[in-house]
Order: sequence, then structure tokens, then C-alpha cells
Amino acid sequence: MRILFVHQNFPAQFVHLAPALVKRGHDVRVLTDERNNRPATLPRITYTFAQPKPVAGSLTAAMDQHVARGAAVARRAATVREAEGYVPDVIFGHIGWGESMFIKEIWPEARLNAYAEFYWRSRGLYYDFDPACYPRSLDQVLSAATTTTAMLATLSVADKLVSPMQWQARSFPQVFHPRISVIHDGIETAVAKPSASASVRLAERDLTLAAGDEVLTFVNRTLEPHRGFHIFMRALPAVMKARPKAHVVIVGGTEGGYGGGPGKGRTWRQLLLDEVGASLDLSRLHFVGKVPHPMFLDLMRVSRAHAYLTYPGVLSWSMLEAMACGALVIGSRTQPVEEVITDGENGRLVDFFDVPAWSAAMIEALADPAAGAALRRRARQTIVEGYDLATRCLPQMIRFVEEP
Repeated sequence: MRILFVHQNFPAQFVHLAPALVKRGHDVRVLTDERNNRPATLPRITYTFAQPKPVAGSLTAAMDQHVARGAAVARRAATVREAEGYVPDVIFGHIGWGESMFIKEIWPEARLNAYAEFYWRSRGLYYDFDPACYPRSLDQVLSAATTTTAMLATLSVADKLVSPMQWQARSFPQVFHPRISVIHDGIETAVAKPSASASVRLAERDLTLAAGDEVLTFVNRTLEPHRGFHIFMRALPAVMKARPKAHVVIVGGTEGGYGGGPGKGRTWRQLLLDEVGASLDLSRLHFVGKVPHPMFLDLMRVSRAHAYLTYPGVLSWSMLEAMACGALVIGSRTQPVEEVITDGENGRLVDFFDVPAWSAAMIEALADPAAGAALRRRARQTIVEGYDLATRCLPQMIRFVEEP
């Protein structure tokens, strides 16, 4: 089969799938943004995208960007078809950014598989979950609604849809549910696994943390309210006071993230340290920025308690990998987390906004690691049985692509 992946940041969600399809003898190519500098060995077709100039007060800025990018992809696809006669049997794209909006206009005979990651509704779900951090004006709500309109353009022409989680599939309008397969991208549980000999070196503090040490971890791509950074930080003073030997390791960048920064040129890290920093022992609080994946896995192996919070949106791979490493995850009682963690069975759940409850749960986990041993074992079992890449997710995704 001739299979074409369309994604501005390829390989992204297709990092395992694309090479697996090549191994099965398929002709696999990639159509991506010319600025995508991620390494890839597959034949690459690039398109040029010029960001539309924003119009002051426009409610359609997001829609304009989707249309412009979709048109750029379509124009490049048309030149490839005309010059080379190339026609894919299957196109696998993402519903975001508008890339797949017009692709069937160029290749109507191709089957369009679309990665339906999440339906960013203008109200409900994550947009108005935490108005204290992200107050929304009516214009912002209306502007966000145009993003879902752009998604609908791709959803309406896609032949097959796939979402990584049941929760994410349910975020879409019900009319699309029968066409959505639920297949997770997959966790390499042979790599993300427990190790009693794991250790992590924090060179700037001349400190090595090892399994058995009292370590509390918090990990996300960016430190922002969308992932509960503000709640975690506000819970820390009580934790560090009650556990005077605990070290807290925080992984993540300081850029805006899903909801943007707090304004006035500040970061959420600065804002929260200004708020609670005087009540913290900063010698035991370690901001390590973004770290290589092997170091992240070792952190999960040495972690005595791992806090993970999220608005009702996309679940981070990091939580699943933490569970695969045998970490005791204390998660927010929000829908994406509840799909994986059952309180008292394979982890702990705490109401997202309940700062005292977060402090209490983290203190309890740090104080009595033996009590969490069974939760750790069942956490890994959950990921191995439900989300393993090699035995479950990748075979399912291959069938999704190969079968009509």
C-alpha cells in the first residue's frame, strides 16, 4: 500500500507506527511543514506555510490559520500528483491545524484516516474549568468556537477516525462516535519499567537521588495551571514542613503551554514562587527544566510519590509511563485520569482544586512507602495489560491502517 502521513511535526504520534508499516513492506511517505527539523528517514514532501496576518478584533483568527495551512498542504499535494502521478491509498493525518481539510480535494480516491486527538469545545471541558487562572471573555469563547468549526471540516471528510482514549473520543459530537476507534499510541513497557538500582544525579546541587529516598516528583512539558502546577505548588508548604527530609523534583519548561502565561512577561513558576516560596525549603526544591527521556524514567523509578494533575483535556504520556515504572501516582479526579486510575486500586485520586487534600495525600505517600507497594504493582499491571506498545497498541494501529 502507498501510505502518506500528513503532520506538521512528524513523527509525533506516528513515531512507532510509520517505521512498523515500512517493515511490513508498505510505501510510506511524509507530507510535513518545511520547518519541521525532526529527524526522519522516510521520503519527505514539504509544504510552505505563511502565517496569516492577524486582524485586530477578528474572531476568526484560528479558523484563518487552519484554512491557510490546509490550502498550503492541498497546493503542495496537487503539484506532487501532477508532477509524479503519486496517489496514496491511505492518508493518515491529524484533525488539528487544518492540514487535512482539503486533502480529499486532491486525492478523493484515497482513504483518509484522521487522528482525532481532542475536540476543543468553546465551553465545558477544559476551556472554562479554571476561570481563576484563565478568565474568558465572550470574544475569546466565540474565537475558540471557530477552532472546532475548522475541525469539523476534516471530521466530515475523514473515512476513519482514531482517538487514543475513550475520554478523548467522547469529547467529539456524538454523531462521530460510531466512526471513532480507540487505540492508544502505546507505552514501551519493556523500557519504562521499575528498577531498584535506579538513581538520578542533580549536578547543580551535587545530589544523587536513589530508589528508597524520599522523593516527590511533578512532571510536565510546561509548568502551567492546565497541568495543575499552581495547585501542586500551593500544596508544597505543608508537605515540606511535615516531611523535612523529602526532596521535590519538578520537571518542565516555563513557556506558556496550553493556556499561555500569566501576563506581564512573567512565568507561572515565577508567580507561584512569589506566592509560596517563602514557605518552602528551597534547598530541597529542584527545578530541573526539561530532561532527557532516560532521566525522566529514572526519576519515576526513584519517586516515592508522583503528583499528576490535568484539566479535562488530553492525558499526558508521562502519567502512563510513570505507572509503567511502578510509580505511586496521585492524580487529579478529572475524567482523563479517572479513565486509567481507580482510587485505592492502582493509585490515588484527589479533587483537582482541593489543596489541603493534595498536601495530605502526598504526606501520607511519602511517610509510608510500604503502604503503596500494592498500588505500584497494580499501576504497572494496568499499563502492561491495557497500553503496551508491542503487544497491544501497535498491532491494533497497524490493522486500523491496513484494513478498510
